[in-house]
Amino acid sequence: MEVLCAVPKLKCSHPNPRIPAKTPISPSLTVPLSQISLIKLKARLNSLQKTATPNELKTEVKEAAAIPTMSDILASSKAQNLDLQLQTRGPFFRITAKSLETDNELGRAEGLIRVWLKGRVLHLDSIRLKRETLGMERSIFGIGLFIGAVAVRYGYDCGCTTAELLAINDSDLYHTKLVRFYKRIGFKVVHEVTGSTMGDLAHMLIWGGIGTRMDANVEELLLKWCSRFIPQN
Repeated sequence: MEVLCAVPKLKCSHPNPRIPAKTPISPSLTVPLSQISLIKLKARLNSLQKTATPNELKTEVKEAAAIPTMSDILASSKAQNLDLQLQTRGPFFRITAKSLETDNELGRAEGLIRVWLKGRVLHLDSIRLKRETLGMERSIFGIGLFIGAVAVRYGYDCGCTTAELLAINDSDLYHTKLVRFYKRIGFKVVHEVTGSTMGDLAHMLIWGGIGTRMDANVEELLLKWCSRFIPQN
């Protein structure tokens, strides 16, 4: 069995559907998504014009310009010799990172777009890095960050406002490091799933284990890491 590690393997209770052949994502394929985002932005600004002050409108426009597009993320990843691919099937998605130098897979992320009472949620089942990447300086805040950025941007373009995950608790030491890593990215703790209460059963059925449930605002994540992906003048 191939060992995948560095970021938790998070299992979900729903069946994993067959995913079609890999289709490389490229700036050209993200144009429709960018257009959708632009339409949403225009509608949002038109709505704000009725109630917001000029300063609030300026802030809104400034923040929108600071959010990295999928094209920005892909261009930045290629500069790091990373090839990112996105596969989707209904609400499910998979993102794969390969080395442009060796064509070897370095990591992947899987999840789904979940519809909830408060809107759409980016549900991150897993972000995995292969053991061979652990010695690479860019592993966590390089490869892992690029994979996560594509997932978050995809969720943003699908209308998600919240991203959710479980920092699985396989060991105390590893779990502590994992929670620290996600907090640094921008996630916040919302619940400790210990398995000791009836309320934890639902979480365990969804995530397949115990650990720390964490959420983040999708737009805030993109703004937090915008300088990593948007070319600086």
